[in-house]
Amino acid sequence: MRFTFKTSNYLPSFFLVLILLIVVILYHPGLRGGFIFDDYPNLQELGTYGGVVDLETFNNFVFNGIASTLGRPLALATFLLDDNDWPSQGLWFKETNLKIHLLTGLLLCWASLNLMRVLGRNETEATWVALLNCAIWLLHPYMISTTLYVVQRMAQLAALFLLCGVTGYLYGRLLIGRSQIKTGYIWMSVSLIVFTLLGLFSKENGILLPFLIVVIEACLPSTGPKLFWLWRLLFLLLPSLVIVVGLLSKLEFTGNVWVNRPFTQWERIITQPRILWEYLYHLYIPRIEGRGLFQDGYSFSRNLFSPITTLTSIIGLVCVAAAGIFYRKRFPIASIAILFFLVSHLLESTWLNLELYFEHRNYAASVFLFLPLAVGLVKLPRIIDYKLAYFCGVMIFCLLVFLTWNRSNLWSDTERLQYYWAVSTPESVRAQNQMVQVLIAQGRIVEALSYLETAAGRFPQSSFLTINLLYLKVYMNVAKEADFINAANLMVNQPFDAQAVSSLRKLVDRLSDRKVDIAYPQYTLALLDKVYTNQNYKKINTFKRLYFYCKARLYMKMSDYSASLENYKIAMSLYGDTDAALSMVAEVGNRDRPVEALILLAQAENIYKNQSDLSLKRSRKLYDKEFPRMRFNLEQLNEINTSAKSGKSE
Repeated sequence: MRFTFKTSNYLPSFFLVLILLIVVILYHPGLRGGFIFDDYPNLQELGTYGGVVDLETFNNFVFNGIASTLGRPLALATFLLDDNDWPSQGLWFKETNLKIHLLTGLLLCWASLNLMRVLGRNETEATWVALLNCAIWLLHPYMISTTLYVVQRMAQLAALFLLCGVTGYLYGRLLIGRSQIKTGYIWMSVSLIVFTLLGLFSKENGILLPFLIVVIEACLPSTGPKLFWLWRLLFLLLPSLVIVVGLLSKLEFTGNVWVNRPFTQWERIITQPRILWEYLYHLYIPRIEGRGLFQDGYSFSRNLFSPITTLTSIIGLVCVAAAGIFYRKRFPIASIAILFFLVSHLLESTWLNLELYFEHRNYAASVFLFLPLAVGLVKLPRIIDYKLAYFCGVMIFCLLVFLTWNRSNLWSDTERLQYYWAVSTPESVRAQNQMVQVLIAQGRIVEALSYLETAAGRFPQSSFLTINLLYLKVYMNVAKEADFINAANLMVNQPFDAQAVSSLRKLVDRLSDRKVDIAYPQYTLALLDKVYTNQNYKKINTFKRLYFYCKARLYMKMSDYSASLENYKIAMSLYGDTDAALSMVAEVGNRDRPVEALILLAQAENIYKNQSDLSLKRSRKLYDKEFPRMRFNLEQLNEINTSAKSGKSE
């Protein structure tokens, strides 16, 4: 006798609640971890103006995001649920991320249930397939790196709204099948419009919702109700075409290496199939911890045969995609799993100028990837002895629980986690720098210097390690002129590195604000001038304006106020931003140079008058008060200084 699943009134609900409870328990250790990497630049603006305490500071934080052109305002707004100031506690943010993960799992369960119903599966099978797919996804250790990485709430919310849109669309599809035509179209239309926009303002992946619906629609049985052609054209086909055309417009045929990447667009394109296969491997063969966030050392493909897995990966991916398309009516569940995964990667895993590899790109892409496995588990008791079938299912879930629990514990200690990543990715420049930071934090500074010298020798093209080595020597007060000259000679030929630019500013910050060797600022000026001759750096606006700003600060440190003023003027015009200009004015004023600060304040006012309201970080009402206040304070300081000089001369 064969065993089949039977659904009672309470068993599916009990199973779902149990899974949610297990997920909370598994993630609990990881909530203790702190902030990492991109958390800081994205969240530190919470405290820029004394916290987000009114509409002014709310607008400044929410609508000035740096993660993308759109700024992802909806995702940024949700961070205010956790705190309105910085620095803060990672626990508060991670708890909200976990809640979003659970909510996304519930939406996935509902979406899977509606999908199985639309595919014509009986209610019992549909229920258990939905529950198992949801459970596998929720419990999978791969989701840890998205959920416990605070700033990846952006990816979480995009996935959540994508699933809301898919769920609403499928529900509308079911209503049409029940002859509730008008209500069905309302559900589908509203779901597509609303959740595409919400997803888009959380992360750019949200714009893929119409295309993902096209994938599902293409795999549905031909026997189902047909959608009105005009609706399909307006809500599905045209938006999908816009996405494709938009992506195609980003194609380049120059063959040049990207300024901020070590690879060309073509090299990125042919590398991504290898990466997609690696994603799939680790989704189906999970492990405790993967590559982590040190992905800068990933070996990209130089051509179709270097490495040889490039060509085989491309062929394999094309074959799988083709099978998904050609057999979509015969094997709709497998086709949806494949095609949904691939289309979800269209933005981040094709030819856009992004880094090569990140696990969080699979958070939304993998939501239907385990559907075939869930269907197999439901059907298994009909094929083999039901006790053995249950045993197989339990073992799968036990494995997921074991792996996720261990990964969560690893994420509970941020320093240990980053040390683990650094050790496991010796090909990464960032990993080498992280090892140095760990050694410094442990008070092993001499060892850190030795390690960094070795790493800089292994990566002679890394300006990031070059400047960090110089910074560490300055920090230890052991730097010699030869160290500055050597760094300059290396950086003049090295490729651009945004992190190296940040480290240059960090070096200038230290030289400007602390007592250091009197010659260090002069050596650093020579270094900056040498780097400025490197076209890889000079053509980047970020570096160009920072170059003049850093020179201004160094000249100020050297008491060459005339040269400092001239460089501040150039930097201010290059930034072309009122807040940056006012910051420079305040900086010079705080150095007790009110005359120069007043000259810069006049230039800042001109920048303010020419800057559009949309690009201003605060309201004009506030700036209109700030300029007179600063002028008054600087004039007062100038009078005090003048009086003091007069008193001395008498």
